[in-house]
Amino acid sequence: MHEIVRNILLGVSLAAPLGPAGIAVIQNGLRRGFLYGFLTGLGVTLADATYSLIVFFGLSSFIGIPVVKALVWTLGALVLLYLGAQSIREARRRADFHGTTVSADRNPVLVGYLVNISNPIAVVWWVGIFGSLLGDTAGGVARIDALFSGSAILAGILSWHSTMALLTHWGKRLLNQTTAKYISVVAGIALILFGICFASDAVRTVLALLQS
Repeated sequence: MHEIVRNILLGVSLAAPLGPAGIAVIQNGLRRGFLYGFLTGLGVTLADATYSLIVFFGLSSFIGIPVVKALVWTLGALVLLYLGAQSIREARRRADFHGTTVSADRNPVLVGYLVNISNPIAVVWWVGIFGSLLGDTAGGVARIDALFSGSAILAGILSWHSTMALLTHWGKRLLNQTTAKYISVVAGIALILFGICFASDAVRTVLALLQS
């Protein structure tokens, strides 16, 4: 249960910083209501699910190798630390909720999917983060546990985007530049803390390699 909650919170932390995907959700929510904002978030989550499956089938066969495990833990830590620092830095910028990133005439699921699947950083942090979870469950634990971990992250991502869609529908006054700033800062701190945890796992793996 603890692992599920941790991974859901990780998914929320990954989705909270306002990048192209988050802004697309908010824009569709502002223009067309909760349902379209939610469907955009669903499309974003489906893109993340696509990347998670690619990583799962590409890495699960050899992630148990100690050297590979150490490298993946290190990559996961670096990605999370980078995203955390980037989120805090981006908090100073104004988010354009009313720009022209999305088109109101398009399928919202397709919009969310295309916005996120074309984001080059998405595949990088799925390799680092989900790859790290695969490494954590490679020691004799069934591969299905890794899928549950990835599903928990996806649930966190979808729940965050759903919350944002709901806020655009019922609480537009709450969703302003100040709120966006605080969200980015809190999410950045959370990502950095997760990154430190991943880094400690990487150090333990390297030390185990050196002692063997």
